[in-house]
Formats: sequence, structure tokens, C-alpha cells
Amino acid sequence: MRFLGLSILVLVPCYWHREIIADDLGSHLYNAWLAHLIRHGDAPGLWIGHQWTNVLFDFLLSGFGSLFGFHAAAKICVSLTVLIFFWGVFTLVVAATKRAPWFLVPCIALVTYGWTFHMGLFNYYLAIGLSFFGLAIFWRSRGWERAVTIAIAPIVAMAHPLGVIFLAAACVYVAIAEATRGWRQGALLLGTALAIFVGDVLLWNLFPADPATKPFYFFNGADQLFLYGVRYRIPEFAFLAFAIGSIVVDIVRHRRERGSWRPYNVSAQLYALAIFSAWLLPGAVEFSKTSAPIALLTERVTSVSAALICCLLGAMRPSKWHLAGFAAIAAVFFSFAYQDTAKFSRMEQQIVRLVSALPPNQRVLGTIQPPPDSRVMIQHILERACIGRCFAYGNYEPSSNVFWIHAKPGNAYVIANYDQATSTEEGTYVVQPQDLPVYQVYQCSETGTDICIRPLVAGEKNDRLGSYLPED
Repeated sequence: MRFLGLSILVLVPCYWHREIIADDLGSHLYNAWLAHLIRHGDAPGLWIGHQWTNVLFDFLLSGFGSLFGFHAAAKICVSLTVLIFFWGVFTLVVAATKRAPWFLVPCIALVTYGWTFHMGLFNYYLAIGLSFFGLAIFWRSRGWERAVTIAIAPIVAMAHPLGVIFLAAACVYVAIAEATRGWRQGALLLGTALAIFVGDVLLWNLFPADPATKPFYFFNGADQLFLYGVRYRIPEFAFLAFAIGSIVVDIVRHRRERGSWRPYNVSAQLYALAIFSAWLLPGAVEFSKTSAPIALLTERVTSVSAALICCLLGAMRPSKWHLAGFAAIAAVFFSFAYQDTAKFSRMEQQIVRLVSALPPNQRVLGTIQPPPDSRVMIQHILERACIGRCFAYGNYEPSSNVFWIHAKPGNAYVIANYDQATSTEEGTYVVQPQDLPVYQVYQCSETGTDICIRPLVAGEKNDRLGSYLPED
């Protein structure tokens, strides 16, 4: 009953608005709808590629969408993914500390609904959640039982390659760290850090890469709580300060006990390596000239860092004040998130009304900018509004060659050039005669919450009349 009650409570943010506001979710859902059209022969010029990774969440959306409709599919798939992530972190803390962290439930909920969730990176999010389960099983099992982790690995890889890389690396490290003591663990830590450094140097030299957009100290795991504006610094800094303070108090209070540091040991090493990786990694890497860069690498790693913070906190002797403190921080964070996502939900409903008034199956571009100090995008609310009503002509997935839907040049549904597709989101795309007729959805007030639509003409930039621009 405790598991059931907590699972229901954890899912509340998935149901407090009509739609789940998580940016890239709209794009995933839209492309699941395109896959439905392709299978029925209703989208010539688009096709479904034979892809083995970065597709698990999309397969789930497509399958549930065919059975229950795409609105219900989003609720079902995101709910399932949230539960996998939440209980994955919970189980990893159990494996690291040999104790169920009930007092950390608000803390784990904060990590679950952090930056990665609100960006809608659900293939990666699902992969990391599954990898936490795999690592937990490996950590506390012996012999043939560890084959369960090997069985999970292909599913993790189907969700996202970064998930299986983390799973494999963490399992190897944990196995060696648990088998060594004293200075050998220090040597293991330094050797692994050196390997990460060498790998990073090779990455920068072998592939075109862009630096991270924030300073190195920004990426500590608590940054997952910085979402739609500077007020999220309040829960971010409160979380970081309370976590550090709680650990320090626990260590000082039990410093005379023999082995009091041991529950922190391996988790602290893994956290240090995750932070080191985030500091070194580029923001984006272009592995192929024919595919879009793998972006937001540094930010993605901090999902792992945040989970490892929970492992460190789980090593503390639990107290009621721990639960009260994290619950207070969670209350502030989720109240902010509810207010902001409610605003974006109302914007999406405006778009639904506007595109519903168009003739069926029109091409629509959109430039929907987030608040000026937001770390989270909201662009893809257009795609979800278009399902069954119009075609999101600037959707980036088919032209990126890293998702399962692909497009031929000259098709009637989506721009087949990746750079041109992403320029429509920035509002700098120059409309071509072959694009017509095409409409533009844009923010038409300084508040950024009022949405308008208009037909475009050849030769103009698509967001020429947009009146809401974020600060540089």
C-alpha cells in the first residue's frame, strides 16, 4: 500500500493539467501520429527507419496511441516513465545504502521532475531510469544473478545509448570498488578520472563539438531544479544547502563510530566522477555529417548526478527533520512548476483553437519562445496541437536522422533539411515559394502568452512579426 500510495502521489504533476507540459513530448507525440499516417499510406515522402536506439519511448507512444488515442498515450507513457525513474532512483539508493530511503521521498520526487523531465527528453529519461534499476541489481547481487542486468541492458540501449554507457561504466566501477579497500580505491578513482579526461580529449579532437553554455560549477545535480526562471534558484540553492548541511551534520554527529564513513564511500566516488564528466563534456557533439548533433550532453549527465546526491543522502541516519526539510523545498518547487506549466497549457489551448479554424491539413510553422530566463523550451506545444489538425512543417525530428521518422526532400509535410527546420524555431527561416500555403504561429504580445496565426508569403522570415523575444 505504501508503494501504491506513493506512486499515485508522484504522478500528480502528470495529471494536474489537461496536457503534460514537457517540451519535447509534443514532438515525440506528433511523430508517433506521423508514424500512424505512414503505416496507413497517408504521408507519402515520409518513412519509418530501422533504428535500434533512441526509439523505446516512441514505440510506446505509437503502440498506446493506436490502442487508446494519442492524448491517453501521452498520459500512460509518461506516467510509466516517471514511475520507472522514481523507483529506479529509490532502488539505487537502497542498493547503495542497504536501507529503504522513505525519508527521502520528497528529494527523489524533486529529481524525478527536474530539468530532464521538463525538457521532455523521454528516451534518455527512460534509459537512465532503467539503468538505475540495472545498476542496483548488479550492485547487490552475486554470480549468475547479475545476468539480470545484462538482460536489461538491450532495453536501456533501445531507449538511449547514453543510458547503456552509464550502466556499463557504473557496473564495472562498482564491481572493482566493492572488491578493493584503502589506497586502491583512491587509485581506482584517480585512474577512472584520468580515463574520463583522455576520453574527453579524444572526443574534442575527433568530432566537431560545442562547449557547454554554463560555467563548470553550474552542473552539480541541483541544477536539475532550475527550470523556467530565476525564482527556481530558491529551491535549487535550498536543496543544495540542505543536502550539504544534512550530510555534514550526520558525519560530525557519528564521527567517533567506526566505519561511519563507509556508507558514503562508493556513492561519493560515483558522484565525483559524474561531476567531473559534466565539467569536461562538450555541450553538443556532431558524430556524423548526415545526422544532427547529440546536444545537451552536460545537462543530461546532471540527472545522474542528482540521483547520486540521493544515494549520498540515503547514507545518513534518517531523521524526521530530513523529511520535513525536503518536503518544504519540494512544496516550493512544485508550486512554481504548477504555476508556470498552467500558463504554458493555456498557450497551447490558444494554438489548438487557432489551428482548428484553418482548413484541414495545412502546413504550420511556429516560433514559441520561453520566458527570457528559462532553461526549458516550450516550442513543441505546437506539434501536439497539430495532431489530427495540421502539419508542423518545421518539426526537427524527421530531418535530424537520429529519430525513427525520416523525410524525403520535397515532401508536403515537413522541411527535410535539419538546419532549415531548426531555423523555423528561431524565427529566421526565409519562406520559399514551394512552402506555400503555410501559416505561422507566433507570440503577438510583449507578455509572450498571447498567440496569433497568419499566412506567410514567399521571401519573408517566418517570425517577422513576433513580438516576444528572449534576452541574449
